Amino acid sequence: MAQATFGAAETTGARRLTLSIWHPDCWTLEVTDETDAGMIAHTVYNGPEDTIKGHFTVFADETSDIDDLVASARASPLTDDVVELSPRHVFDANRSNVGNTTRQLMVDYDPDHTMIETLLEHGFVHDAPVRIADGREHWPLTDTHGQGDLTERIDALREAADADITVEKVTTAADTAHTKTQARDRLSSRQREVFDLACRRNYYSWPRETTTRELADELDIAKTTLLEHLRKAEAKLLDQY
Repeated sequence: MAQATFGAAETTGARRLTLSIWHPDCWTLEVTDETDAGMIAHTVYNGPEDTIKGHFTVFADETSDIDDLVASARASPLTDDVVELSPRHVFDANRSNVGNTTRQLMVDYDPDHTMIETLLEHGFVHDAPVRIADGREHWPLTDTHGQGDLTERIDALREAADADITVEKVTTAADTAHTKTQARDRLSSRQREVFDLACRRNYYSWPRETTTRELADELDIAKTTLLEHLRKAEAKLLDQY
């Protein structure tokens, strides 16, 4: 597969990029390749006994497609535990910004089978939900290095992870600010308030530095209400990637 080349002239200043990634031993890639459902990876927590616990939204056109993905995830040797969460609101069972039907999962799995640490080692920080569909992960990233040849660093990332990586998008800080402004205009005032607080409290860091309960208490709202505002804000903001 031909890869884009980015020389030093294009790599000055802060950059954001979206990478489409396939890498080995990844249960999310396997289950989305085997089924007609997709996933959005939200937050990751430290789990018991050298595992991590991830929060995922599964989306599909039909409930049966989600059933297939959940069954595939549970059967995978790469997962330790798969738990379905109760719907946060009654309408969650029938409406979604990302598919005709959705379901929330908490999954325990081996941290060695995620790209997070490898991306960090190469200067790429993910700071938004990751979309997984058709056996590919789509990572929205901030390039913390900001200098040097991007092609060389992505080549090194491919080699380190034994991964197939395609650069889908690269933007400068100015481009990103404009795109983010357009995307944020789609948020309601309450969604923007909740999302901004989550960002300020490092809710999207890995591992996260606050809990949904703490965020809800700070805003004086129910935890289920906060989660619903976050889910809708994330779904709208994903369009910028």
